[in-house]
Amino acid sequence: MTTSPTPTPTPRPRPRARTATVRSLALAVCLAAAAALTTGCRDDTTPAWEYPQLAATLDSLAAALAQGCATPDPDHCAARLDRLDTLARRAFTEVLDHRLLDQACLTAESEVRRARTLRLAATATAQAQAQGQVRQDPRHPALEQAHRAVAAEQAAYRRLLAALENVRTAPPPGVPAQPV
Repeated sequence: MTTSPTPTPTPRPRPRARTATVRSLALAVCLAAAAALTTGCRDDTTPAWEYPQLAATLDSLAAALAQGCATPDPDHCAARLDRLDTLARRAFTEVLDHRLLDQACLTAESEVRRARTLRLAATATAQAQAQGQVRQDPRHPALEQAHRAVAAEQAAYRRLLAALENVRTAPPPGVPAQPV
C-alpha cells in the first residue's frame, strides 16, 4: 500500500487583514497630521508674550477712562476716578507680576499719585467752601481748581495707560519684534 501523501494545507492569504491594518495605520497618520495642522495653525500676528490678562485689564481701564466725567460735579468725577484708580492699581500689579516695569511706567504712576493727591485736596477745598454760592457759580475759584485737578488726573491716567500698553506690547529681550 502506498501511502498517500497528506496534502499540506495551503496557507491562506490574509490580504484583508493586511489591508485593514494598513488602512487603520493610514487613518491614524492622517488624523495625527490633521491634529498637528489644526493645533499648529494660530494667529501668528499676535505674539504669545502680549499678556492677555493684562490686555483685558488695560482695556477696562481705557473704557473707564473714555467714559470720563459725564457731569461737571467734582463728587461724581471723584467716584469715576476712584474706579480708575482701582483698575490702574490692578494693571500696575500685573505689570509687576510679569516683571515688565520700566522707567516710563514708574514716572506715569508717580504722576497719577501726584494728580490724585491734588484732586483730593481741591475737591476737599471745594466741598469746604460749598456754601450755596459756590455751587451756583461755576466760575468760583474753588470749583475751577477742582475741575482742573480732575482734568489733570485724567491726563495722568492717559499717560499711565499709554506707558503700560507700551510695556505690554514691547517684545521681551531676545525675541524678534515681527513674527516670522
